Amino acid sequence: MREDFANTCKLGFGCMRLPLTDPNDQKSIDIEQLKTMVDEFIAGGGTYFDTAFVYHDGASEAALKEALTSRYPRDAYTVATKCLAWALPDEATAKSNLQTSLNRMGIDYVDFYLLHNVGGPRTEVFDKFGMWDFVKEMKAQGKIKNIGFSMHDDAKCLDELLTAHPDVDFVQLQVNYLDWNDPVVQSRRLMKVAQKHDVPVVIMEPARGGQLVNLPERVASVFKKAAPEQSLASWAYRFCYTQPNVIAVLSGMGTPDQVRENVADYKKFGTTPFTNEEQAAFDAAIEALHAVPTVPCTNCRYCVKDCPQGVAIPNIMALLNLEAYTDNREFVKGQYSWQAKAPASECIKCGACEDMCPQKIDIMHQLDIAAEHYE
Repeated sequence: MREDFANTCKLGFGCMRLPLTDPNDQKSIDIEQLKTMVDEFIAGGGTYFDTAFVYHDGASEAALKEALTSRYPRDAYTVATKCLAWALPDEATAKSNLQTSLNRMGIDYVDFYLLHNVGGPRTEVFDKFGMWDFVKEMKAQGKIKNIGFSMHDDAKCLDELLTAHPDVDFVQLQVNYLDWNDPVVQSRRLMKVAQKHDVPVVIMEPARGGQLVNLPERVASVFKKAAPEQSLASWAYRFCYTQPNVIAVLSGMGTPDQVRENVADYKKFGTTPFTNEEQAAFDAAIEALHAVPTVPCTNCRYCVKDCPQGVAIPNIMALLNLEAYTDNREFVKGQYSWQAKAPASECIKCGACEDMCPQKIDIMHQLDIAAEHYE
């Protein structure tokens, strides 16, 4: 990994869940509170701020100008932002996003620029719009320092993308201990692919949308018994900090107290690996986390090949398991709303999936459960 990446604080400030003055208005960012958060973060050694063209309906980038870029010298921070080309109407609009982002933030260049959520059919839009060549051209002009992409797809997709685009400087991946061996998210396998290509990683969702901070008691009690003074968040973040090849671990912080806690944890532990005693507690907590009945889906995807409705069966099975692990149906319901593109209720009970399933899962029954729980 490049030395300039390796020697920086790995706690990153995610700007997707900023404090609001009106909870019903994503643009009503509380700038004064955000200034306090930025000050606490930088005073604690943090430098990496992650936003996107679409966060807070476009207001996140402008808020960073008020709270960060107009108040600190340019060498005091690094900024990452993103272009969601697959959701835009045409190539010109997609390419105009970069300059709009720079104008919103009041800066001349962005340190990290990401093609946002590539993978699957979305990649075809980035290809069609010529976005890969565009970001390289903007890097040559000095408007981008490092080019990369974010994705929510599997290890095979990541391998194909990094093979096709060997000149990217970094990738952003969903990595956490809950998804580490998940057959759909494949956090561990994703990290291995990135390391194989020698491409540094920015980690998103280290606390799985907050679920690893609000653990079921059967899991939380293991951590509390082992280290009563440590926050549950510290275990999740430290797991990510200590992975090889990591630039930053993003925390979607929404209050000054969250910033203070994460900064304090990083100062205390940094990238120090778990001790033998801590590793034993961590392993016991993982065992407790998985000590619930789950659907034995391995994401072989045989079930989807002949599904006439295109139901996202493996994804839905994984979400049923996520509910079992976290005991939080409402959280999973939110995930279901965007992960199950063809929902469970579209199943016509043809049975083709069950005929193909090596694990002999009662898929149609499980889809009924998913429809009841999440639709």
